[in-house]
Amino acid sequence: MDALYTAVATANGREGRAVSSDGLLDLALAHPPVLGGDGRGTNPEQLFAAGYAACFASAMGVIARQERIDVSEVSVTAEVSLGKDAADGGFGLAVVMRAEFPDHLQGEAGRALLEKTHAFCPYSKATRGNIAVELVVE
Repeated sequence: MDALYTAVATANGREGRAVSSDGLLDLALAHPPVLGGDGRGTNPEQLFAAGYAACFASAMGVIARQERIDVSEVSVTAEVSLGKDAADGGFGLAVVMRAEFPDHLQGEAGRALLEKTHAFCPYSKATRGNIAVELVVE
């Protein structure tokens, strides 16, 4: 792969900071309260959800332009779950990608667009075969 852009960020754990090399991202990190943290910072799952949702929505825009489909009213939500991995006793991720479609994309048209986007999105390609990703049309 010939890199067009490389993002660089440094973090020092779930109870620390995450900082991008250009300084535009500078976040306190914290465990969510449900996992025993104080919730006074973001967490890696939120960052992954935001990145995946943004990438997926942009990828959908590319597919939509190619197929001349209006996606101006579409929103994409990524739900990233952290859980115990039964296989090795460690932790694993699962994702639910929710696309909220307007009337003209309900039914098969929306489902087809969602599937094409999932095949095209770089985050989807990176997760394929590694974590469960469920696609939901709303």
